[in-house]
Order: sequence, then C-alpha cells, then structure tokens
Amino acid sequence: MAVSSSSLFRLSLLLLLLAAIVTACITLPVEKILKEFLIWIKQNLGPWGPLVLAIAYIPLTILAVPASILTLGGGYLFGLPVGFVADSIGATIGATAAFLLGRTIGKPYVISKLKDYPKFQAVAIAIQRSGFKIVLLLRLVPLLPFNMLNYLLSVTPVGIVEYMLASWLGMMPITFALVYVGTTLKDIADVTHGWSEVSTSRWVRISIKEPIS
Repeated sequence: MAVSSSSLFRLSLLLLLLAAIVTACITLPVEKILKEFLIWIKQNLGPWGPLVLAIAYIPLTILAVPASILTLGGGYLFGLPVGFVADSIGATIGATAAFLLGRTIGKPYVISKLKDYPKFQAVAIAIQRSGFKIVLLLRLVPLLPFNMLNYLLSVTPVGIVEYMLASWLGMMPITFALVYVGTTLKDIADVTHGWSEVSTSRWVRISIKEPIS
C-alpha cells in the first residue's frame, strides 16, 4: 500500500508540473525568448556558441517543446558543418535526457500515456528482438511524435547506448536538412517566423490528450 501511495503521489506531482509547463508554453512568448536566445549566442558567445546551442536542446526536449528553431538557428548562425555537428549532438543529448527522465521519475506518467498510442504496443514487442534497428527506423520514419517518442521508448527494454546511437544516426537526415535550410535564411526573424502557432498547438496535442497519428 505504501508503494502504491508513493507512486500515486509522484504521478500527481508530475501531472501538476505538466499542467504548469503547458500553461507556460501557451502564455509565455516562447518564440520571442528563443529568438533573443539565438541573438545572444550570436553577439556574445563566439566559439562557445555551438556548445551552448547544443546544451539548449536538453530543456526544450524534456519539456516536449519542438526544437526545430534551434536546428534552423544552428545553420543560420554557424553554417552547415559546425551547425550540423552542434545540432546533431544537441538533438541526441536532448533525446537522451528525456529518455532517462522517462525511465526514472517520469515512468508512471509515461506508462499512463501508453494507451493513447496503440501503435506503440507493436513497436515495444519488436524492440525486444531488435532494439537498435527499431529505434533507428522510428527516427528515420517518424510514425510517432518525436518528443513523445523519447518518453515512450524509455519504458521499453532498449539499452541506453543502443538508444543514443540509433537516435543519433536516425535523426541525421532531418537535422542536416533543417540546418541547410537555416544556412539559406537572410535574417534571424526568418528562423522563428510562423513557429509560435505551430509549435504551441502541436505541443498541447502531444502532451495533453490528443495523440497525433
């Protein structure tokens, strides 16, 4: 009974935190904040910019906020080679951070969301036989929302090393494409243009109750 009560308490805290995050993502000017963050990197960080950009993926991915603006920003700020490396590493460490969170204190919440993704039941069975290949395919062919996939995979038997390597390789094509697009943009405002409406509505659908098929 004590264990059950403890799990229920942790789940309640997670739900309260999630509600606070949803409210923040809807009400705070996230687009403006990220735009100013990219400007700050450009004006102040010099050679440290790519490292800071990569680290910024961690909170965005954990909070399930689409990080494509950082990927485009990497191309805009640093060009194709450096931007690609920074964004590729950042996307991988961000996905890993969310994975570890879902495997530990966030596990009750992730399990409660499994019913919203019936497709994932077959995926979980397949991962038991070939974890690396399935994770790689899921990254290459996004059948499930990227940010929620980080958490869903955390409750499967796939190992952390397999997960990281498969995610890194599988995310390379889309990362390369977005970084390249970023290199063609003429102004920092183009990086965030139209991002707010799409990202907010998508975040709410992923995080609350409407699964994206």
